[in-house]
Amino acid sequence: MESTEYKKLLCSSMTHAPLQTKPIEEAVAKYFGWVMLSHRWESEEPLLHDIQGKVVYDLDPVGTMVKLQTFCKLARNAGYRWAWSDTCCIDQKNNVELQESVNSMFVWYRHSALTIVYLVDVPPSAKSGALANSVWNTRGWTVQEFLAPNTVLFYRADWTLYLDDHSSNHKGTVAILQELQDSTGIDARALVAFRPGMTGAREKLQWASNRVTTLQEDIAYSLFGIFGIYLPVIYGEKRQNALGRLLQEIVAQSGDITALDWVGTSSQFNSCLPADISSYNPPPCTPPSLSEDQIHMSVSSLHNAAVVKQALTLYTTLDSLSPPRFANRRLQLPCITFPITEVRRSRGEGQETSFTYYVKADGLQDLLITTEARLVQFSQARPIQQTFLLVRPWTRSYLELPDFADNKSVAALSIPWSRSDHGSIDPVSRSQPFRLIDRLRQPFGTPPLAQQRGEKYQIQNLIRKH
Repeated sequence: MESTEYKKLLCSSMTHAPLQTKPIEEAVAKYFGWVMLSHRWESEEPLLHDIQGKVVYDLDPVGTMVKLQTFCKLARNAGYRWAWSDTCCIDQKNNVELQESVNSMFVWYRHSALTIVYLVDVPPSAKSGALANSVWNTRGWTVQEFLAPNTVLFYRADWTLYLDDHSSNHKGTVAILQELQDSTGIDARALVAFRPGMTGAREKLQWASNRVTTLQEDIAYSLFGIFGIYLPVIYGEKRQNALGRLLQEIVAQSGDITALDWVGTSSQFNSCLPADISSYNPPPCTPPSLSEDQIHMSVSSLHNAAVVKQALTLYTTLDSLSPPRFANRRLQLPCITFPITEVRRSRGEGQETSFTYYVKADGLQDLLITTEARLVQFSQARPIQQTFLLVRPWTRSYLELPDFADNKSVAALSIPWSRSDHGSIDPVSRSQPFRLIDRLRQPFGTPPLAQQRGEKYQIQNLIRKH
């Protein structure tokens, strides 16, 4: 039996010359468009075997089956023929299908025609702020389930629209976006038009730092799509291994070492990585970033003949360093090292659970460190055989080179500064080496490293620097 839509398209194509393909394309896209459900799993959710080969509307409307039926009705009323829910559209017992689903989830949400978010704990009378406090906003998987889609609608517990907002897309509602930005720390621009990738790894890891998942490995697996990474799904490998594999892949593929900026317990996977995603919580204190005017004033103070030569030499040397390499759980990372020459414990009160130490390191100002661990005390008068270092991991972003993704700038990547026709260094480009020196003078966070056998080093308990 021919549908009404088919008859309209057929009539239009026969009466208009030349053939108008746009209506056909729109009709096909509408027909095959699908709606995704984002929600907090409840007990006794319907699984694949509960609905396979059955008409969902004919099933007993009991418990969470009502949620599935209502979701399907909303999708149908919106003009779509296909609806997808993670509870019953994945064969949880099929490892191959589960692997593909976990790695494809972000893409499925991205290309959905509509994503419906069901807030089971938000009552009909709820005011602004209820979304931020919903349990949905604490789950690991829901980060990508909101970031990925282009069109999202939030529904309250009675399946009415959140804040009674009847717009076609809640990603365009300022009040909802502001509520999500304030509660998640995700910038509004990313909430509206997120692009997956490994740029700004530390910031993305921070988005998930307070999230929880039922299965411990899922805290890492739920981030695969956000970083654009495809990895094996190995339930049973435990949290540290799953997170370690993810972080290793981020550093190995992108060279972005911001994933190494964390505070907490080190992982058994690799001591340079954290044992838990919560280690990416916002740091208790962040060194203030300099404004462009402050950088310009600082750079101007460096200009003299001797410093110019040293700056260019340093810039060239650092530009030639190899990028970080991370494979088989071992990290090779270029670093600027500061040998620790003295560790002396303060004898102040209130040190039952944490300890304060005075630390001296070559090339750094004296430090006052508080840590929950007992550090080995030594000095030049009381030396020890083991070497301890403070390190500043090196990243090519300090060079302020053009983005590799910008094809127009590829030809200029090999020269850190240019020369004029007369052979002198261009004063504009020459500022880059000085900006590098100024950046290296700024405060930074650092883990202590203890030398192991050979040339290997292992991170000790992370510290808080004052």
